[in-house]
Amino acid sequence: MTDHGSGAPALLRRRLAPEAHRSNALHPGAWWVWAIGLGTAASRTTNPLLIGMLIGVAGYVVAARRTSAPWAKSYGAFVKLGLVVIAIRLVFAIVLGSPIPGTHIVVTLPEVPLPDWAKGVRIGGRVTAEGLTFALYDGIRLAGLLICVGAANALASPSRLLKSLPGALYEVGVAVVVAMTFAPNLITDVQRLRAARRLRGRPDKGVRGLLQVGLPVLEGALERSVALAAAMDARGFGRTAPVPAGVRRATTALTLGGLMGVCVGTYGLLTAQGTSYGLPALAAGLLAALAGLRLGGRRSVRTRYRPDPWGVRAWLVAGSGVAVAGLMIWAASHDPAALHPGVVPLTAPTLPLWPAAAVLLGLLPAFVAPVPADSPASAASPASPTSPAASEETS
Repeated sequence: MTDHGSGAPALLRRRLAPEAHRSNALHPGAWWVWAIGLGTAASRTTNPLLIGMLIGVAGYVVAARRTSAPWAKSYGAFVKLGLVVIAIRLVFAIVLGSPIPGTHIVVTLPEVPLPDWAKGVRIGGRVTAEGLTFALYDGIRLAGLLICVGAANALASPSRLLKSLPGALYEVGVAVVVAMTFAPNLITDVQRLRAARRLRGRPDKGVRGLLQVGLPVLEGALERSVALAAAMDARGFGRTAPVPAGVRRATTALTLGGLMGVCVGTYGLLTAQGTSYGLPALAAGLLAALAGLRLGGRRSVRTRYRPDPWGVRAWLVAGSGVAVAGLMIWAASHDPAALHPGVVPLTAPTLPLWPAAAVLLGLLPAFVAPVPADSPASAASPASPTSPAASEETS
């Protein structure tokens, strides 16, 4: 048998990113930490060039490491949602005006007269290029946040993420996982039914096609919900163990206080004025919340089958996202003009060197994360089909 992957470049690729199997599969929490880091970096800038780089980094990693599972196909839906958000933001700026003053008038719309109590609000009027540019930058930033969340949704398995949650969050995690898997399954059902209608020569577009496709999709969603409820009831979902009243009160106080601290700290990190108190509040909130979750786990009677290990590759993937967020926050505090291009006067945005280099650190998962067996990167890999990794994945 000829081994086409015996060269030095192929061996280096295998060592950097081996084929994924049960023992080396990346922890799903690492993907979410990486994506949240990219989203945090996108929230710290309005430079469309940097946000475009963040979107490109997220898209490249998704293309290199996503599987053929239903949730992996939801990334395109998040990209389309981001484009819709940009369009809505521009429409609002055109119809309702913009607080940014401008001298370059694009168009003058008929202005609707409003009563005196609605001062400061206008409908129609002058539409300036400065106001449209500000709205475009703002919409691109929000779209970047959505696309980063979509990258995590496409890369991390919801069921494996649920298995990794603490016992105190198991019930909440089930609800979140069901909500996260509903949209990908719905998209898959719509695509399958539309393809079946096209094969039968029936229309799949327009109001009539939407109604005739929507009813079977709704029926399938109801059948899945009934089957899920029966499976959860058969597995004893919702059972709890008795704990002392003092432990319950301490758990509630620690969890609520910790979550409030996390919210305050996150708000501080996402705003330019709260950088001084954001990190201490976030750290204190995380410690209190973890302590509360640790105590709350005593009420949940459940076991983990083959828990996912948090290995070196998970640290590298999560660390790359944290590094991108940290460097972008540092750049925003030291050189805010580069990360927030001005619109008055109207100037073209420039690409700052060091923040752009920091964004490229987010590409690390595309080289160190294990390659799923059913991904395009694995199909293009020169590894032999009879390798131990491939045989273990298919067993």
